[in-house]
Amino acid sequence: MTFLGAVVRPLGDWMPIAGTIDLLTQFGLDAPGVRTAIHRLKQNGWLTSETRDGSRGYALTRTALDTLAAGDEVIWHARKPADLADGWCIVHFGVPESMRAKRHQLRAHLSHLGFGNIGTALWIAPARMREPAERAVRELDLDAYASIFVGDYQGTQDLTELLYNSWDLAAIDGSYRDFVEEYAALAGRVEQQPLTGSEAFTTYLGVVDQWRKLPFRDPGLPREVLAPDWSAPDALALFEQLVVALRKPALDHAGTWWPTSGQ
Repeated sequence: MTFLGAVVRPLGDWMPIAGTIDLLTQFGLDAPGVRTAIHRLKQNGWLTSETRDGSRGYALTRTALDTLAAGDEVIWHARKPADLADGWCIVHFGVPESMRAKRHQLRAHLSHLGFGNIGTALWIAPARMREPAERAVRELDLDAYASIFVGDYQGTQDLTELLYNSWDLAAIDGSYRDFVEEYAALAGRVEQQPLTGSEAFTTYLGVVDQWRKLPFRDPGLPREVLAPDWSAPDALALFEQLVVALRKPALDHAGTWWPTSGQ
């Protein structure tokens, strides 16, 4: 997935089969595993066979491009903090036991969207998540079982405490700190001595792969309700610094496996 988004799209939404296997084996994956992953992506409608300049390969489908694009704002810019004045979106649902599978699906969708659980069948997120929540409910045909509210918080319980109990924000913050600890020294090193070739490619792919999971766990809460030492801004700044240093040499290296006229 990281390879498709960070490498294949900038190189023309198409990838050569042989070159993809060569590049991902440089990253440490085995060739049979890469072929299996490609086969599954094709079965799921993400890839379609296409030959370019005599090279067999796969093009990204509209499904793949739309899905990858939807994640770009989160992955490349992180979840921007919501505006506290905009209020909150509350989703409450009572799905009958006979529809248990859909109930679990709705919980999973809300969690993926960044909602936190504040009680039995009660989920909260910044108000800007109202439309995605409505879409999730509608797609599961659960309109008759779910209620969505948007408004300000008027309770007496400390809002920060309430939110920290609704998400595992300490774990999310810890993940950002781990990223900084793992890659801070690398950022200093590549400033002094830029990486090239296979080392630039594998390092870039590893950085993006490690980073892209983090902002999806982050609900993007208003800065006012987070701890003063919330580490997401520092982690994002480090990620952006590494991307600036590594992206071009990484893509230059990967591009040597692409047909010249196909780039």
